[in-house]
Amino acid sequence: MLKRILIIATGLVLGLVLSLGAARLALAWGLFPNRELDRSSSYMREVMQLVNENYFDAKSSDYDHLAKSAIHGMVESLDPHSEFLESKDYNQLEEELSGDFSGIGVQVEMRKGHVIVIAPIAGSPGEKAGILRGDELISVNGKLLERGLSMDGVIDRLRGKPQTKVAVSLLRPSTGKTIDLTLVRELIKLESVRDVHVLADHTGYIQLTEFSDHTAEEFDQALNRLLKEGIDSLVIDLRNNPGGLLDAAVDVAEPFFKKGELIVYTQGRKAADREEYRASADGDPLQLPVALLINAGSASAAEVVTGALKDTGRAVVVGERSFGKGSVQSIFKLKNGEGLRLTTARYFTPGGVSIHEKGITPQVEVVMTPEEDSRLRLQHLRPDVADPKEFKERFGFAPIADRQLQAALDVLKGITLLRERSAPLEP
Repeated sequence: MLKRILIIATGLVLGLVLSLGAARLALAWGLFPNRELDRSSSYMREVMQLVNENYFDAKSSDYDHLAKSAIHGMVESLDPHSEFLESKDYNQLEEELSGDFSGIGVQVEMRKGHVIVIAPIAGSPGEKAGILRGDELISVNGKLLERGLSMDGVIDRLRGKPQTKVAVSLLRPSTGKTIDLTLVRELIKLESVRDVHVLADHTGYIQLTEFSDHTAEEFDQALNRLLKEGIDSLVIDLRNNPGGLLDAAVDVAEPFFKKGELIVYTQGRKAADREEYRASADGDPLQLPVALLINAGSASAAEVVTGALKDTGRAVVVGERSFGKGSVQSIFKLKNGEGLRLTTARYFTPGGVSIHEKGITPQVEVVMTPEEDSRLRLQHLRPDVADPKEFKERFGFAPIADRQLQAALDVLKGITLLRERSAPLEP
């Protein structure tokens, strides 16, 4: 910082004896102040001073409070994903990205001023209480979620210390009914890989629930385990996966790409802001047939993996259209432990497609209702209850067929048969 100040100071002193042409060059180099920024800052300063000196409540009009309120308004007016993070909220974000936090375990998204559940986290209090993807959160502890409330404010109301209670009201679009629930917060430990096993016909199955710091490592371990067990095809289940870290998504996709191949790229507002993410691992990519399962709860980093494998023909996508979150947020650490989450780019699939607010369309569409989806998630959580009669007695419904998974298995079986028929005959 000192070196920067010294350079500017030197430039300003020299600028006093520069010719007109040189002065223009100095302006291009940024040696003179940004007059537009100065005008705006001066205007903001004038308003803050007027409020500070004349507002009736001195406590709520001190300069620190006014500055933070102004920053909140400035950043959070840009889009639903950008926000100013005060120290408490910045720490919460760090916890979430590391994989642990305390709350009810639902991933939410702001859509046109409404707080929508992307997906409940597997095994969380929210899922156990029957919250479904697509539910709209109306109030928390009796307080309505007013329009204009930031995502940071919503999450702050939902989270709290473990074993504390929180009351929520939700609107279920499929029925038009309001649902009131009282939940007990728990420490949510996110497991990226929820389920790993071998299905019929030597097909491996991996369920990914989110993308955090440890996702790539857990996925590699699961994949290597299945390969050692002799699988010849693979199902990757990304249903109700709300996403997470872009780097984690790239690392999960990488085993299926040759070194140097494009997996995803991001594009900011300038042409020079393009950043490409390419496979970096040595060795041959995996060649086995892959099916990806997605639904409306598959978002963000889950869509990065889906788009990369679909665009390049590495996988067949089965299920429902994905959520459609194609923007990239960068986290900037500020002073006093605060931070800024800012939308800096959109990501694009290898074929140059942006899925923002559009989603990814599966090649094999199999639509399931949120109620069916909820029942399937419970079945996946309780594989220990194999008897259908016992399952119905304990959970109030008979096990249902996973039509999306069955469609994926049918697709993989067809691909395997075609490969066998097209393979050259041995002499």
